[in-house]
Amino acid sequence: MKDIISILNDPKVFEINRCKAHSDHYFEGYNTFKYSLNGNWKFSYSDNLDKAEKDFYKKDFDVNEWAEIKVPGHIQMQGYDRPQYVNTIYPWDGCEDVSAGQAPKDFNPVGSYVKFLELTEDDLKDNNKIYLSFQGVESSFTLYINGEFIGYSEDTFTPSEFEVSKVLKSGLNKIAVQVYKWCSGSWLEDQDFWRFSGIFRDVFVYSVPKVHVYDLKVVAEVDDKYKNGILKSNLLLNGNGEAIVQYELLDKDDEVIISGEKDNISIKNEITIDLEMKVDNHNLWSAEAPFLYTLKILLIADGEVIETVMQKVGFRRFELKNGIMQLNGKRIVFNGVNRHEFNCNSGRVVSEEDMIWDLKTMKKNNINAVRTSHYPNNTRFYELCDEYGLYVIDEVNLESHGTWGLCTGPRKYNDENILPNDKEEWVPLLLDRANSMFERDKNHPSILIWSCGNESFGGEDIYKMSKFLQGKDDTRLVHYEGIFNDRRYNDTSQIESQMYTKVHNIKEFLKENRDKPMICCEYAHAMGNSLGALYKYTDLTEEDPLYQGGFIWDFIDQAIMKKNSSGEKFLAYGGDFEDRPTDYNFCGNGLVFANREVTPKMPEVKYCYQNIKIKILEDKINIKNKNLFTNLNEYECFFILTRDGVEIDRKTTIIDLAPMCEKSIEIPFIRENNTGEYILTVSFCLSKDEIWAEEGYEIAFEQKVLYVVKEDKKEYKGKLSIVDGDIHVGVHGENFRVVFSRVKGGLVSYVYDGKEYILERPKLNFWRAPVDNDIANGMTFNNSIWKIASLYGKASMEYYNELEDGVEVCYSHRLPMVDKVKIDVKYLVKKDGTIDITGEYFGAEGIPNMPEFGMMFTLKSDLDKVLWYGRGPEESYFDRKHGCKIGIYEGLVTDFTPYLRPQEYGNKSDVRYAKVFNDNKDELIFKGENLNFSALPYTPHEIENAAHFYELPPINHTIVRVSQEQMGVGGDDTWGAPVHKEFTISGEENHKFKFTFGGKEK
Repeated sequence: MKDIISILNDPKVFEINRCKAHSDHYFEGYNTFKYSLNGNWKFSYSDNLDKAEKDFYKKDFDVNEWAEIKVPGHIQMQGYDRPQYVNTIYPWDGCEDVSAGQAPKDFNPVGSYVKFLELTEDDLKDNNKIYLSFQGVESSFTLYINGEFIGYSEDTFTPSEFEVSKVLKSGLNKIAVQVYKWCSGSWLEDQDFWRFSGIFRDVFVYSVPKVHVYDLKVVAEVDDKYKNGILKSNLLLNGNGEAIVQYELLDKDDEVIISGEKDNISIKNEITIDLEMKVDNHNLWSAEAPFLYTLKILLIADGEVIETVMQKVGFRRFELKNGIMQLNGKRIVFNGVNRHEFNCNSGRVVSEEDMIWDLKTMKKNNINAVRTSHYPNNTRFYELCDEYGLYVIDEVNLESHGTWGLCTGPRKYNDENILPNDKEEWVPLLLDRANSMFERDKNHPSILIWSCGNESFGGEDIYKMSKFLQGKDDTRLVHYEGIFNDRRYNDTSQIESQMYTKVHNIKEFLKENRDKPMICCEYAHAMGNSLGALYKYTDLTEEDPLYQGGFIWDFIDQAIMKKNSSGEKFLAYGGDFEDRPTDYNFCGNGLVFANREVTPKMPEVKYCYQNIKIKILEDKINIKNKNLFTNLNEYECFFILTRDGVEIDRKTTIIDLAPMCEKSIEIPFIRENNTGEYILTVSFCLSKDEIWAEEGYEIAFEQKVLYVVKEDKKEYKGKLSIVDGDIHVGVHGENFRVVFSRVKGGLVSYVYDGKEYILERPKLNFWRAPVDNDIANGMTFNNSIWKIASLYGKASMEYYNELEDGVEVCYSHRLPMVDKVKIDVKYLVKKDGTIDITGEYFGAEGIPNMPEFGMMFTLKSDLDKVLWYGRGPEESYFDRKHGCKIGIYEGLVTDFTPYLRPQEYGNKSDVRYAKVFNDNKDELIFKGENLNFSALPYTPHEIENAAHFYELPPINHTIVRVSQEQMGVGGDDTWGAPVHKEFTISGEENHKFKFTFGGKEK
């Protein structure tokens, strides 16, 4: 063997003695075994190879005093080294001078593992072959058994297997593995993720019978009419002997529909055979109806079944037809998401329960596609995608973002630093990674597209990888986004794929470029409080047939559970482990939090991705079935009529509407005359249980205000009196007192039924705790005058007047740094104890946009409950509210949205009515038209000052913010994209808010 340092620094050496890749088919062999090596291993850690144990693999080296480490598991999650999060930069940047393609030397953690395996004579009999399989090791390792060198392997995310028949013995066997955090191949593993190392997927040893199906390729062809098919199977048999091959195709009820046999097959070392079955009137596989057959293969020798192979099969036809991607003859739209493998307690060690939770959550939220960003996933994930029905882009383990993404000036293809580009010495490694992915995953119907990796620029090397995959498989397409930066080899990708392109730019591109279908393999960057204006992308899929959807970045936050100095658990991000360099909280882009709680962003995804488009007009409802293969008669349809948020009528029906068809139906309610706001909700729900949700689960809805019957105004008979003091003006009513200050500049007391509600003067508010997009697009710099204005504005009483319907008090406001603008706030104290508050802003030229225009109230913390009639139950915003229904909801003031970095949260949109209250029946009411409302324990400034939730101050108040407008949260990307103009609040234009405050429910 070459010196290990030479191997780690040589991109041409990426495996030694590793078995060739093969399919992940399930088999059982007669008189064979499979032993898991998961569990505790003896372990020794060192910072680099020089410090590592040299002879640990030898038979007589005593490891009894070594510590133990769990497999599967990352070294960094078990007390060694430290987790490090970086995005595009390499983890050694600025710490060690490392040439491109070389492994760091001074700090390159090494983990030495030892496991003892006891085998019996029965395990070793019959001279059956025995293999040792590592499903995932980061990033390279050497293997020794009983003191002998067995092999070496790279490629973190695909299996590495070794035949170990000749070195194993009866009794105790010493398996020794040395894992290196970084090797030359690590330059191609610069994904946006935590940098770990170790044996992080399953390890097992297994034997096979004397004749064994080593590899299986299944192609389920579908004819041009999508009615009949041919199942073609290619078997690679290894071993020695005579065998009969019997095969059956079973339906979902395990009934045999086709069977056959091939006999007198003589195997010496290896042989390939072909099987073919014609299947008439078969069921097609799709994400909507993931029908799976089972191919059962029996190997028979000497009259006994020596091996049984079971392979799930899906008949489906994916193709480019007339320039459009089609599945089973229908234009497909990918309502997708990118997904890292992640668990907040174990990193990229994910359980089957994690995978199932992920897929159920995707299905429940109308996500139909997933991109395995940016590496092949655990093999079980693809089996589950086949079963649950998800379309998959399977991605090669390749990203070299740090070699080109940080270049200053124009990116040039001839830059020597770019990897792999056109460098011939990297081609074998790239083809090996592509082949390892293809061979393992080739039989999964869920995989529609192979991806050549991510963000690795362009060049001839990746083009060769694409041609390799295209040559291997004509039932799928090959994707690579990186040609966007280097068009020399434009045919590398059969799909035009771009990242984070704005909708108007997609439209402009497609005006001139109509030779390929287009997707966004990443879009709608969901970092923190984000995902605004997602509907613009999904609307585009209906406007232009060449645009066929996209994949949101991304599914789950990559955050690690940690304890702070007080022992509190929290979700940590980059830098929290003293990891440097780091990209801090840029790992928090998920639609679900790292602890697998769904974020408030998800309802917008569910709404925008729903396959039933409903439009409610004045007297009818237009319904379009956007499903490709599902009739709407498979769902129950509900029509729900509410008055002021309370359901008053409901009707149920079944709508017979074929896929890709539309129809109109009449609204099934007559007009009511009672006063109130009448809203119609149309809802489609599952009519039977699915493996991902129960009967009754809603999959699509639409709402509209049908009409409003206004109430006749009733004059309150009470009387008001005014006490005009030196400093204060008091307005007294039957059971309340309101006090305004000439000095403090506003309302300083509101007493109702003997209870004081106001702790501080309500202030004009123009600020919110910046969301991640605000920071990235410069809002905090460009608009910071509004933070100062919120904190330090002054108000002076202009007048008070006694009017017919109450007492009006007017204040004029002056703001620091924006003295060109004029703002008036008028309070109208009415006889029933409520106060109409009206704010008018008069814009001026050159004033930047406002994040918010409203008022902020500081109340006692015992008002700890909130009820509202508006959109909910999740928080919603100007550009992200379609997925939240208008209704009546309740919650706690302390309900917290745990974004990785605290930021604006908890807003409720289109609020008509809200109250904060407590168990003592104290309450404060706010009313208006389409208000933004929040009741939180913190001011925007307190939230902004905290880097983690545990840094927020103790709860002392309830902070209520009421506004007519708050800017949208944005979401096109989190490195400069502004909030769309229509969702901003111009500082140069006039604005007005109005709401009613105070009183109690009558």
